[in-house]
Amino acid sequence: MSSIKEAALDITLHFLKNMKQDKLVDTLKDELVFIHQRKLKSNLKRKYRCVFEGIAKQGDSTDLNKIYTDLYITQGGSKRVNTEHEVRQIEISSRAESQEIQIECTNLFESPEQDKQIKTIKTVLTQGVAGIGKSISVQKFILDWAEGKENQDISFILPLPFREMNLKEEENLSLMNFVSQFFPEIKGLNLTRDDKYKVLFILDGLDECRLPLNFKDNETWRDVSSPASLDVLLTNLIKGNLLPSAFIWITTRPAAATKIPPDCIDRVTEVRGFNDAQKEEYFRKRFTDEEMANRIIDHVKQSKSLFIMCHIPVFCWIAATVLQNILEKINNNTKNQTEDASTTQQESNTEDIPKTLTQMYTHFLRFQIHQSRQKYDGENRPDVSWDKDAILSLGKLAFHQLEKNNLIFYDTDLKDCGIDASKASVYSGMCTQIFKEETGIIIGTMYCFVHMSIQEFIAALYAHLFLDISKKSVFVQESTEQENKNEAMVDMLKTAVDKALESDIGHLDLFLRFLLGLSLQSNYPLLRGLLTQQDSNDESNKDIVQYIKQKLGENLSPERSINLFYCLNELNDQTLVKDIQTQLRVGSLSSADLSPAQWSAVAFVLLTSEEELEDFELEKFKKSDECLIRLSGVIKASKRALLNDCNLTHKSCSALAAVLGSDSSLKELHMNNNNLQDTGVKLLCTGREIVKCKLETLW
Repeated sequence: MSSIKEAALDITLHFLKNMKQDKLVDTLKDELVFIHQRKLKSNLKRKYRCVFEGIAKQGDSTDLNKIYTDLYITQGGSKRVNTEHEVRQIEISSRAESQEIQIECTNLFESPEQDKQIKTIKTVLTQGVAGIGKSISVQKFILDWAEGKENQDISFILPLPFREMNLKEEENLSLMNFVSQFFPEIKGLNLTRDDKYKVLFILDGLDECRLPLNFKDNETWRDVSSPASLDVLLTNLIKGNLLPSAFIWITTRPAAATKIPPDCIDRVTEVRGFNDAQKEEYFRKRFTDEEMANRIIDHVKQSKSLFIMCHIPVFCWIAATVLQNILEKINNNTKNQTEDASTTQQESNTEDIPKTLTQMYTHFLRFQIHQSRQKYDGENRPDVSWDKDAILSLGKLAFHQLEKNNLIFYDTDLKDCGIDASKASVYSGMCTQIFKEETGIIIGTMYCFVHMSIQEFIAALYAHLFLDISKKSVFVQESTEQENKNEAMVDMLKTAVDKALESDIGHLDLFLRFLLGLSLQSNYPLLRGLLTQQDSNDESNKDIVQYIKQKLGENLSPERSINLFYCLNELNDQTLVKDIQTQLRVGSLSSADLSPAQWSAVAFVLLTSEEELEDFELEKFKKSDECLIRLSGVIKASKRALLNDCNLTHKSCSALAAVLGSDSSLKELHMNNNNLQDTGVKLLCTGREIVKCKLETLW
């Protein structure tokens, strides 16, 4: 019936145009748009109304509007590819909130008020690390439009996730036919007929794109009705050759952002996840029990690493899942106790609440498997029933794909690891199955872990389980030299430390933290029935701690040093850090001769401090080139560096030039009365000339 009405409207429009009845033409066009728009909004509302936490399809769906917490999104973003581990990026960005311009997600395509002369913003690139909230921002944007709340000047929003478009890479289609396959409700609508239609294409997950996106060599394509490869269609759509009036929103992880030429982008934004206030808001929205919300907020605040990770919405969900389960058990255990006994019991139970990332993820794995057993097998045992074969297969997938830096897996990847694809999401409780049904046909199935950090944890667990069973390290499992040698755990851990330090991009940093945390005897009770005690003891623990401290004495980058301190935290060793904290309190560092490891500890303490780094005063430490070079990472994170009268020479200037040429917070640099010489001044000038240098004042 609606198609007959549309045909009648088309015929009427034709005659009215010939009669030059422009007002009536506009009225009928609006009616035609409304017919298609109403159907599209209805379908998008149904599709995007709910959010699944945990396992897609099998997980509990929740109304998005009830739990959605605004995300911290900033204007602009780094023009360079950030190759550091994404958790490290979170640890850095958590300190930079006050220095960024915040932008509302609903205003992505609005020109800044202070610059009305700027050209129309038609293509926006939004970047952010895995699990930070890019896709949930897209979902909320679409839902608000479909419900008539926001951006009603947009005629049509067409979300096209790359992970679904990948499955069309071999087909040749016209743009209109391609869009109609994804959105049959607007089939027949001529989007090119009038610039009055404001169409927004949302291309979600550029980092998952398997297409070459050959912007340089692809032919120019302007006809929306002529078939071409998907790669040609997308590159020309983004360039503005196809549907020049269309608006484009692309989301991606930072490392993939360079796939799009900068001249195709009008605005870059970055999703930073939750700021500190939004973290609390998330937990308060999730828990109607105010006491429960307060206890969880208080606990995550007590651990720096846990609180930092709560920038990631997915981690907030993990923490909420784990801590709610543990606190409810504690409450149940203490209900029938006398008041005194209850207090003692509660203090004892509180010691079991996870304080490190390893403990949090171990509890999360136990909880998910327990829930999975309950749901699919009807088991309701108090302890976890482990399936070693399933964990081994899943861990093999996690470890080998981590080595390749892959987050999305396909059926062949699962089969290679002995995983039955039809049961992947059921027996593990950790694998998210994502599929789309189109005209009754499933066009493809993809798999991924809920978050990359879960993949890294499962990979670390696999390394321990593999060593437990085969007495070999995962790093030498293919080597014939190790066939007759039983490898001790401490040897595997040392190898892992070395491999993590060899990586320029730090892709094994979080894996290493988990691997070391799982080696502690104190964590074995949580894995009872899965891992044996192996040779983990106080001596081997001291051995690996000493090995890490030895590595800290070498000439490591600030990023690698900081990760090693987090590793020591997972091993419950904070001797270096506490010693430096004491010396900072008494002000004795200005006269102390510190070892390289101690200098690394100074940098770690300052960079992970609760206080924002306003002024860095070198005289509080030691007036020397060596001290400045060792603490260059701290200078990079500070707003003002006070280096007057510090016996500096040209040797310091190369380190300072590197700071100036990086994404530094430094705005003021005071260097009076130092013997820099012409060489040093020239080096400073090279850093100052770099476009992204934010330095405003140089004394």
